[in-house]
Amino acid sequence: MDTPKTLLDAIQHFSDSENCRKFMIAVRWADGIVRCPHCGSQKVTYLAKARVYQCYGKHPKSKFSLKVGTIFEDSPIPLEKWLPAFWLLSNCKNGISSYELARDLAVTQKSAWFMLHRIRAVMVETGDAKLGKSGPVEIDETFIGGKLKNMHKSKRKPMGYQGGNGKAIVLGMLERGGKVRAGVIEDRTKRTMQPPIHANVEAGSHVITDEHTTYPVVATPFFHEVINHVEGYVREHVHTNGIENFWSLLKRGLGGTYISVEPIHLEAYVSEQVYRYNNRKDMNDAGRFSKLLSQVVGKRLTYAELTGKEAGAEVF
Repeated sequence: MDTPKTLLDAIQHFSDSENCRKFMIAVRWADGIVRCPHCGSQKVTYLAKARVYQCYGKHPKSKFSLKVGTIFEDSPIPLEKWLPAFWLLSNCKNGISSYELARDLAVTQKSAWFMLHRIRAVMVETGDAKLGKSGPVEIDETFIGGKLKNMHKSKRKPMGYQGGNGKAIVLGMLERGGKVRAGVIEDRTKRTMQPPIHANVEAGSHVITDEHTTYPVVATPFFHEVINHVEGYVREHVHTNGIENFWSLLKRGLGGTYISVEPIHLEAYVSEQVYRYNNRKDMNDAGRFSKLLSQVVGKRLTYAELTGKEAGAEVF
């Protein structure tokens, strides 16, 4: 498969619809043989003028494009614009705003916003092995929301056990030298925090947390060490600086690029940063792009689901 190496190469390469077609065939079918997404038949013919395939099987939808059965399905935007958008979001460290993407691709801001969320739906990584097999796991949570000094006094609330000022809470787990898992949670109680921690961290692993009172309760099957931030931030190998670094990357994108993120969409923005973080080592821009494209098959995100009119899937 001929994959561009730089952004300039990607823009030039994917400006040709035939290159896009060949690339998508290689992404979807390793043997290069196009199959009907409805019946699986190989008896198909490419109609070049319409840019669709004709299946000779006996079923209603005999014509199909390479978008059918992927995150691109039902999108009128051509692959010549979709593929550069995938390149940009998978490789821009702080993300890319819908306004900027709309200018770059000559689409409306609303279309660019929908495109970016479709790409983020592909960025959700599942099925990986549990953390903790090769190193300590740092566990921490952070608050996402407006600054207290910018809030009206009527909206200011005292910091409580579950959080403060109505901010969203994101729980993260980072294996040193490995991957990170993160997702939005409702509160910081045992009932909420224990399931995702146990689902993502191997029993018996070495976990390191701060002094939050819930961690000793949920860390029962682990070897647990605590760093008290009142006393200091590092005690030999005991610290949570790794996950704190991830929080700084996440907030840099949210505060600097996206500016204002609705709580209903926060999970998608977290998944975006997790994907780039987990694929930062031993992988170049072309590798991150190719891996992301390999995950488009079988994914679907409708506008109704995105805007909250239909229930969507959750990571945690």
